[in-house]
Amino acid sequence: MSFFSWIHRIKASLLASSGEIVFGMSDGTVSILGLVLGIVAGGYSTEAVVLAGATGAIAASVSMMAGCFMEIQSERDEAEQEKKERIKEINQDPTKSVHGFVDLLQKSGMSAESIRAVASEIQENPLLIPEIEAAFSSDQETTSQKTSPVIHSVWMFFSDLIAGLTPVIPFIFFPLDTAWIVCIVVTAVLLILLGLGRARISNRSPLRTIMETMGITIAAAVAGVLVGRLLS
Repeated sequence: MSFFSWIHRIKASLLASSGEIVFGMSDGTVSILGLVLGIVAGGYSTEAVVLAGATGAIAASVSMMAGCFMEIQSERDEAEQEKKERIKEINQDPTKSVHGFVDLLQKSGMSAESIRAVASEIQENPLLIPEIEAAFSSDQETTSQKTSPVIHSVWMFFSDLIAGLTPVIPFIFFPLDTAWIVCIVVTAVLLILLGLGRARISNRSPLRTIMETMGITIAAAVAGVLVGRLLS
């Protein structure tokens, strides 16, 4: 396989897993920032911050990867089971299924000519009904279904890990008194980018999405600091 083919496949999997990437990075940033600031507030050393933060980021990434895989696999198994039950229902009473589907088409606002064409096809082959119903799915869902759950979970792992390590890295290169400030600044920049990503995916207001993302992370950071102070 050529280099450009690999690039195309990676790009396609990246686009199909955009939701997992944004969610994974949001989760990693929120959870590990709260953990790191809690340890700093507890008065522990830089080594303790790095060890706990890196361990937490890796463990959380593995957990999110496994959860993502099981969730997607369960959804696909459920969809497959629903399709089998739908086919069984059609086989039991094809005429009723055809009439019921035609009624739905009429309620959808399709033209009479289009409905007659579809009705003619499904009367000859009622098992086309599940395929037509599946065709009404959105393009995003169709792209996601074509991508392996393994690909989704791998992107989830790396996005969660990178975001989780972001608050930890400043403590490797800076003294503790400086590192926590750099940690907050770097994390804030990442949160702004994540907010823009979420806004683009969901077609929402960028400012509102950024504020929501920042608000959740600030709440986690405050909770971490309070716990660190109480237990120190």
